[in-house]
Amino acid sequence: MVDEAERAEQGGGFGETVKVIVQALLLALVIRTFLFQPFSIPSGSMMPTLLVGDYLFVSNWSYGFSKYSIPFSPPLFEGRLLGSDPDRGDVVVFRKPGEEDTDYIKRLIGLPGDRVQVRDGVLSINGKPVQREAVGEFVADDGTTVPQYRETLPNGASYLTLDLSPSSAGDNTREFVVPDGHYFMMGDNRDNSLDSRFDVGYVPFENLVGKAQVIFFSIQDDVSPLEIWKWPTDLRPSRILTWLS
Repeated sequence: MVDEAERAEQGGGFGETVKVIVQALLLALVIRTFLFQPFSIPSGSMMPTLLVGDYLFVSNWSYGFSKYSIPFSPPLFEGRLLGSDPDRGDVVVFRKPGEEDTDYIKRLIGLPGDRVQVRDGVLSINGKPVQREAVGEFVADDGTTVPQYRETLPNGASYLTLDLSPSSAGDNTREFVVPDGHYFMMGDNRDNSLDSRFDVGYVPFENLVGKAQVIFFSIQDDVSPLEIWKWPTDLRPSRILTWLS
């Protein structure tokens, strides 16, 4: 028979286990809400900067905190706490306006009050064409090559973009005037991105989740990171610990 002392010891051991699990979950919640959260890239809209199979850390504190900083987005408050304005050129995770359960990741191109337009594939901000220089071709994992350009925004932010076609639907747009408290987002893969030129529209400040900071893991061919036996052939070691800002 199990005596009273043994029962107390067993009960204490179970209680300690539960306590440790609860503490771990609370710590994970704090880190997820106030510091970093992981994010994986499901599409090629941000190529060549981000590839399908890249895994990122997104800093939640960069722009302050909204209800979208908290898991399940409970409506605890409106707007942002400790808000800080994003910079033009930031790679931003945000909730799609009108579909707030959907995460998007794009580059912030237009600030409140900006006039944004694309003409013949050239981005224009406030009536001035953004500097754009051809820099050869991007070679995808499957060997496909795409013309590649280096774009430099007025604040000096510089990055690579792709141009699949010189006459796609997004290569000639109307002029967009960004409303107060909103931002204009575009994918770096300019002809393969649903962004503010299309149904995403202007993104409210409240919808920003965080700033993409670093690629901590990358694997190609739609392989799960848990398939360790495929790492020797599908891992992209050169992309791991690539900083995005």
